[in-house]
This record gives sequence, C-alpha cells and structure tokens, in this order.
Amino acid sequence: DSHTPYGATEALPVTCIDGSEILSKTMQLSNQGAGICVGRSLPGIAVKIIEIKDEAIPAWDETLVLPPKEIGEIVVKGPVVTWEYYKREDQTALAKIRDGDSIWHRMGDVGYLDDNGRLWFCGRKGHRVITAEKTMFTVPCEAIFNQHPDVFRSALVGIGPRTTQRPVIIIEPKSDRMPARGEASRRFAQELLNLGGQNELTRHIKDVLFHPAFPVDFRHNAKIIREKLALWAEKRIA
Repeated sequence: DSHTPYGATEALPVTCIDGSEILSKTMQLSNQGAGICVGRSLPGIAVKIIEIKDEAIPAWDETLVLPPKEIGEIVVKGPVVTWEYYKREDQTALAKIRDGDSIWHRMGDVGYLDDNGRLWFCGRKGHRVITAEKTMFTVPCEAIFNQHPDVFRSALVGIGPRTTQRPVIIIEPKSDRMPARGEASRRFAQELLNLGGQNELTRHIKDVLFHPAFPVDFRHNAKIIREKLALWAEKRIA
C-alpha cells in the first residue's frame, strides 16, 4: 500500500494516510467539499486546530483551540518541529507559539480534525476568501467545480477589500476544452454555476473566469500562484 505524509519544511512528517483509506473512505467526501484528508498524527506529534489569526501569538492559550469539525489554523508540536528561522525574528514571531519549554509551529494551513482524529486540509490560511457573509476556503470550494468533466483545475480567489471580498472561481479547462468567447463560454460558465449552486459551500459564487494556463511555482508545478490570478481576475471583472 502507498502512504502519503503531510508536513512542511519546518515540521516533517506530521501526519500520514495510506492509499487504501483514501480510496475507500475519504476520496468521495473530498469530492463533495470536505477538504483533503491527510491522516492521523504520527507518534510524538501533537496536532491542534486554533482560531484563525493573522497576527503573532506570543504564548500558547488553550482557549484558542477549536472543537472537532470546525475549520481553523493547523498548529503542530513535537520533536520534528523547528524552533526558529535563522536571523528572521519577525517570521519566527509569526510562525511560532511558545508553550512553556516547547514550541508550537503554525503551519500556515487551515483545516479541521474529524471525530476519528484525522486531519483534513482545506488550503492555505493566506488564500482564504473573506466575504461579507462568510469565510471561504480554497480546497473544499475548488473540489466542487473540479467535478465537471471538462475542468482540469480551478482556483478560488477574492477580489476587492479584504473583509468584504467578492469570490471568483477561475477555471483552467482541460487542454482541448477552452471555450471560445461568446455562447460557448457562457454555456460552460452556466454549467459551472449550476454545479456550484448545488452546494452550500459554493452557492454564493457568481463569477466564473476561464484561464488557459494557471501561473505555477516553477519548483512545484502544482502550486498555483493565486496572487497573480487574483490580480488578473480583478482586471477582467473591473
């Protein structure tokens, strides 16, 4: 069986899940917007979910911890966790939380723990879209649109003021499915809006844009540069 770990440069590995569990238990939920299950914490590793904050948290406070099934910021503690960034005190302050003689690392990711102690990944904290009604998370929302047979991948971005953003779903169609402008584009967009309208997570999305090839990090071809897409979307919708 194959095994997939979850972690970061500052803390690896944190959790692990085997392929058979993904195929038999979690993939269908992921396709419905539950996020991506990355498994249970490894021996000696503590994983908790705390309230999402963008500012530094100098000291650990148990009241920050959220209950199971509530999406928040993923924090981890254990022997694999680094204590600081070399000569980058500002980054250390934002990413580390002191807890007595130990340290919690803020992964920069959002997610939740289920009732079985499994961690579900819902995207990067900095990529969340804050609308006037709610906060939207990239991975669950994108999974809904990715079910369309002509979609290669999608990216949720927000445009406008940070706390009242307008959610936009950007679609990179499969190589031979990029719609021509006009009726074909409108029809494809309406199919996607109908798909999104069937799910509570995505029914507030009213804007669909098509992009021929997402900008990606040259080191990780799957890592979408969402900041560029957001700027592109803002110009298109304006």
